[in-house]
Amino acid sequence: MNYWDNGHMDSGWGVAMILVMLGVWALIALGIVWFIHTTRTPPVPPAASDAGSATKGAEQILAERLARGDISPEEYRERLKALTT
Repeated sequence: MNYWDNGHMDSGWGVAMILVMLGVWALIALGIVWFIHTTRTPPVPPAASDAGSATKGAEQILAERLARGDISPEEYRERLKALTT
């Protein structure tokens, strides 16, 4: 009997072609997701308009300078007092 595909889909080749095409489409979908993920703009950090957060950052910098030995403990206290008043 003569089939329309001349027997080319016998022996599981049809299933193999379907699986390969599913794999190709999966790779295309992953590529799109990866492209969108890598080109997305990073989130904007919150504005430092809050005076409390700005003072907290300044206190942190001051503490780091004290820890490095850039300023003395007396100078640290004076500057910290100036920041909080």
